[in-house]
Amino acid sequence: MSKSRQIYKVIFLNQGQIFEIYVGQIYQSDLYGFLEVEEFLFGERSQMVVDPSEEKLKNQFAGVQRSFIPVQAIIRIDEVEKEGVGKITEAGSNVTAFPLPLGPGGKKS
Repeated sequence: MSKSRQIYKVIFLNQGQIFEIYVGQIYQSDLYGFLEVEEFLFGERSQMVVDPSEEKLKNQFAGVQRSFIPVQAIIRIDEVEKEGVGKITEAGSNVTAFPLPLGPGGKKS
């Protein structure tokens, strides 16, 4: 039984924007602290309907064969059955900071 081609959805933060991309190859880089992604997959949709967020993503990665993403920028990686629509969205302010530990005597440091 042959396994179908692997497709990965990678979500990461870059300059205040959240990128959601689909790639065919992903692995740890020889550059310490980076993840390498290759084989960018962009949906071949009808030319009549153009998704502006996907077009922005295509332009961002035009001519890129391999991208190095800092590990700390990675939000999530999923192996998926089929590719979806990649997009770039603005990072919202719905992220809550991790609570700081209380110092001695129950006071904040």
